[in-house]
Amino acid sequence: MRLALILLSSSLLMTSINSYAMPAFARYYKQQYGYMPSCHACHSEGGGTPLNNYGKAFKDNGKSLAALAKIASLDSDGDGAANGVEAQAKANPADKHSTPAKAGTWLDLASLIPKEVQALFPAIRSWLPKDAVLTSADIATAKTMGAILSAADENTIYIPVENQRPAGTALIFPAQYQGKTFFLLMATDKQLKITQIKVMNAKDVPAAKKSAVYGKLVGLAAQSIPTPTTKDLDAAITQAVKNAGVLLYVRLKGA
Repeated sequence: MRLALILLSSSLLMTSINSYAMPAFARYYKQQYGYMPSCHACHSEGGGTPLNNYGKAFKDNGKSLAALAKIASLDSDGDGAANGVEAQAKANPADKHSTPAKAGTWLDLASLIPKEVQALFPAIRSWLPKDAVLTSADIATAKTMGAILSAADENTIYIPVENQRPAGTALIFPAQYQGKTFFLLMATDKQLKITQIKVMNAKDVPAAKKSAVYGKLVGLAAQSIPTPTTKDLDAAITQAVKNAGVLLYVRLKGA
């Protein structure tokens, strides 16, 4: 796909496909192995989804450049090849079907987009995955908008591109309720108005699948979700969506 610059809307940031920012893991990985990895190296279904065994090992060992070196001798996917050997060969150290002898297509652009995200935009064939790093200014701006963000909230924004113009955004993100984590998928149009919210993984909080609050949030501007005033499950969902919406806003429109 030849796309030097895109316009997310007349009010959004012009963004280069070759210069989008990378979260900490991707930066360290590129520094260690010389290339940008797919989100599937750490996540089960792409950025924002639960960690796979390689991602868990990276997290458990400190989430740093040194952590990559520490886990290089492990075989996180159980395919008989050490993590470091696979990474050097551009194979996925988290996927037993990707080996040094047969790396597969995990680094292809199409493989960077989770299937659940693609399903939200079935007519789209081109994508721009934009990994967002939160600066101190972003975090401060988010706080004024009622969203508490930190570097831990760095994420991948999936931008569907149609006729060389963005058709919206999608984001996978975690929510917390009573110390348990579940994952949501949110899509917006190109003006950042929420079009869909889906539960991706709520095995630890099954009640999240039945909440009626999602329908109340669809149609609102992602950055303008009201701050919840209660502490129930609906409030936890609302706050998670608000945080995700503000993240989109500060890294796209407000960047």
